[in-house]
Amino acid sequence: MTNLKTHLQSLNNITLTLLLDLSIALVISDTSIKNQVTTSMAHIHCQDKQVIKIIHHVINITTTEAELFVIRCGINQATNLQDISKIIIITDSIHSAKVFKYLLHSYQIHTAAISYELRRFFNSNTNNIIKFWKSLSHCNWFLHKAVDNETKKHHLTPTFL
Repeated sequence: MTNLKTHLQSLNNITLTLLLDLSIALVISDTSIKNQVTTSMAHIHCQDKQVIKIIHHVINITTTEAELFVIRCGINQATNLQDISKIIIITDSIHSAKVFKYLLHSYQIHTAAISYELRRFFNSNTNNIIKFWKSLSHCNWFLHKAVDNETKKHHLTPTFL
C-alpha cells in the first residue's frame, strides 16, 4: 500500500512539474479491447492543458501491438511540438515499452518507427529526455483514469459483411 501511495505521489509530482515547465510533453496512453475491436488512445498534455488527443480503432490486433502503436503515435506527436525537450510517457502497459531492449521481436516495425522519431528528437538536442512511467488502471490516477474511461467510451461495434 505504501508503494502505491508513493508511486501515485510521484505521478502527481510529474503533473505539478508539467505546470511549471513549458519544455515537457506528457503522453498518457491506454488501450482497450471489446468484441475484437481495439481502441487505443493517447492524450498529450503541455503545461496545464491537453493539446492533442489521438484515437485509433483496429480489428484483430494483439494488445501489445496496439499499445506500441499508441505509444508510437504519442511520441510522434510530442516530438513535433515546439520547444519540447522532455517527453514523459505514462501507460498501464509498461511491458510494451520494454521491447526496445531486444533487437529481434515481432513488433520491429513499431520499434523502428519509434526509434526513428526518438533519434530525430535526440539529434535535435543531446539534452532531450524521454521517460516511461506506469500507471496501472487499478491505481485510479486521475489523468490515466480519464484516458482509460474515454477509451472504453469510444469502443466501436464491428460490422462484418
